[in-house]
Amino acid sequence: MNVAIVILAAGLGTRMKSDKAKVLHEVLGSPMILYVVKSAEKVAGENIVVVVGHQAETVKKVVSEYYQALFALQENQLGTGHAVLCAMPTIPDHIRHIIILCGDVPLIRAETIQYFFDKHIAQRRDVSLLAVEMDDPKGYGRVILGENKEVSGIIEEKDATEDQRKIKLINTGIYCVNKDFLNAALQEIRPNNVQGEFYLTDIIGIAHKEKKSIGVMVSKDIDEFIGVNTHQHLKTAEDIMRKRIAEIS
Repeated sequence: MNVAIVILAAGLGTRMKSDKAKVLHEVLGSPMILYVVKSAEKVAGENIVVVVGHQAETVKKVVSEYYQALFALQENQLGTGHAVLCAMPTIPDHIRHIIILCGDVPLIRAETIQYFFDKHIAQRRDVSLLAVEMDDPKGYGRVILGENKEVSGIIEEKDATEDQRKIKLINTGIYCVNKDFLNAALQEIRPNNVQGEFYLTDIIGIAHKEKKSIGVMVSKDIDEFIGVNTHQHLKTAEDIMRKRIAEIS
């Protein structure tokens, strides 16, 4: 296998109002990180790197009880770009493509990740982005399209203009990137934003500037990409998971 999956799982999740690492909060009795790793394993086997930070040892123990995975430590949470940078030395040398997932998106399906990766390869992209359209995109990063409908960048809501906030195509935080390009692009990211963080989203703008091949896959199933940031989100995720289980049984 020449693909690895990096799962970002270092955050505390202050909006959960808990001292527990966010990815350890449970969906139907299982820490949400386990759902993400399960889907990742079906695509990348043991080529999984989980980026840990808050309660790193506990997260590692929970994952290792069920799955073979590698771990990378992000000691200081300086943004998603920094998190992936921390993971890069851990990725096996033979890997050519890297899929990036978030550890707080427990509803993501393996089939969606596989289809996304297959399209990335078939279209010979340097970078691929998974996006969805939302009627109410408040709080999410917007996908900026150029005149020819090509992706030219992603803007976080806090940094967006009034016009950009009207865009309904939003970033899910899921990418597939050629490893060589990713290595180079991560060195170029700068924390020139309201948060003062190294945004992984900036790799899209860098790819556009360098005339790299950028693809976007727009998914129809918004539920798969619900990020769990609050207890209300947790309840929503559990309701959807119950519905899925009922449909199978």
